[in-house]
Amino acid sequence: MPKTKVGVIFGGRSGEHEVSLMSAASVIEFLPPEKYEPVLIGITREGGWITEGNPWEILRQGESDKQGGPIPVDLLASLDVVFPVLHGTFGEDGTIQGLFEMCDVPYVGAGVLGSSVGMDKAIMRSVFRDQGLPLADYKVIMRHEWTQKSNEVCQDIVDAFGFPVFVKPANMGSSVGLSKARDKNELKQSLDLASRYDRKIIIEEFVPGREIECSVLGNDAPQASVVGEIVPHHEYYDYEAKYTDGRADLIIPAPLEDEVVTEVQSLAVAAFKAVDCCGMARVDFFLHEITGEVIVNEINTIPGFTNLSMYPRLWQASGISYPELLDRLIGLALERYSERKKFCTRYNK
Repeated sequence: MPKTKVGVIFGGRSGEHEVSLMSAASVIEFLPPEKYEPVLIGITREGGWITEGNPWEILRQGESDKQGGPIPVDLLASLDVVFPVLHGTFGEDGTIQGLFEMCDVPYVGAGVLGSSVGMDKAIMRSVFRDQGLPLADYKVIMRHEWTQKSNEVCQDIVDAFGFPVFVKPANMGSSVGLSKARDKNELKQSLDLASRYDRKIIIEEFVPGREIECSVLGNDAPQASVVGEIVPHHEYYDYEAKYTDGRADLIIPAPLEDEVVTEVQSLAVAAFKAVDCCGMARVDFFLHEITGEVIVNEINTIPGFTNLSMYPRLWQASGISYPELLDRLIGLALERYSERKKFCTRYNK
């Protein structure tokens, strides 16, 4: 029986380029070799596509500045399924998912809508709020507002939240561009930083409490994993804590009361459904240390897949090994593709 050709796509035009390489290395290593044939496809920082040689090694060594060609549409169309391991913009935001749809190739993870809504933290929060999910208070400002009337913007934020606050780009993950502001000077620096990555900036009230995460797997009947807790050694869970061993403790399962675990799992599935997600996602929460309220922070539709990442580790603790998880995700992608092929594409009375 021929092996299933899996196009593993990584790199990309994103501030999370390096994270993508780390995630892709693990996916390639643990893809069950008896069943799947990985086809490595790299995307450079400039947007060129690398399909010859060893694309992963070429990107890792930073030798791609003069390499990379146009989108290999014929190659994509020849694959049995695509596994995008692209974090952030041009990978997790619905753009490449639209390409896969146009090429009529099955792919792992959320579709165009779920990806784009999950990527934009402002739109995501609007959807969550409409569905009645518990959220921290937040404010959205545009980069042009910040550059044209910075003093007014700062004062509005102070009046709304006081200090500290968290500032982040609306369309970025892995804590890229995220910072905590404790006074006006730090607030200005944080807004400057976030505006380097996006035209839309999120300011969130500070929630004192614990950082909780839950993985979700499935299509129409998604399931939640056991619940984990992040205890960063830094003041908060920043980029270095996420991708440097020893900078954060991942406690699995999280030491929580049974009713809190049940609530987190229920909210994780609700958040997954709210953005019309499918395949996989990791949902992040805060557990307020004073009120005990479970607060939804965000959903990640292409969560990290490194050996340090919560998504696969939570499923491993739930009884699904890394290779089995990859197998299930590919199966879900093929299942969703098969369902879509049943729909009519021509008008018939």
